[in-house]
Amino acid sequence: MSEAIAIAAELRDGSGKGAARATRRAGKVPGVIYGDKKAAICIQMDPRVVWAQISKTGFFTQLFNVDLGKDGKHLCLARDVQMHPVSDQPIHVDFMRVSADHAIHVKVPVHFTNEAKSPGIKKGGVLNVELHEIEITCSPEDIPHEILIDLDGMEIGASVHLKDLKLPAGAKPYHVASGATVASIAAPTVARAETTETEAAD
Repeated sequence: MSEAIAIAAELRDGSGKGAARATRRAGKVPGVIYGDKKAAICIQMDPRVVWAQISKTGFFTQLFNVDLGKDGKHLCLARDVQMHPVSDQPIHVDFMRVSADHAIHVKVPVHFTNEAKSPGIKKGGVLNVELHEIEITCSPEDIPHEILIDLDGMEIGASVHLKDLKLPAGAKPYHVASGATVASIAAPTVARAETTETEAAD
């Protein structure tokens, strides 16, 4: 079960690009909270607080309690982060309100473990990932931070399908067939073999 992390924020005046630029000049990161059939509100945050969270794995699957002090708290998911093209620092964050009583759609990243224990990979096979993330519907409190696939024992030609994955109770794939291939161990390609032979001849 995912527990919400408290993140401090303040209301900010105005909206639009001009107001956002003014917020950044003041040393803050502008953002917005929207959704749950309520009016959107503009916020600003300490950039150190934002950076501390986006640096963690699973930022987009983590529940946040955005704390506006006397203006209340909002249970949210981060939906988008805009980064500066040069400094790579966050310059805007979008949060979407969620309700514990309603299922939501969320994209969960797929990660792999025990590649070194896969006989297929040891023989030169290649991990072919078809789905790098899977969109599911579930309760906000049951959002997994990742979907982990164990490659221990997988031979060349073996594959993992969506129906093979263990999702949280109540979670269902969204717009993906249960038989869809998530990943497989593919045989070395002819191109790779030819490259190896050419290098050996040289």
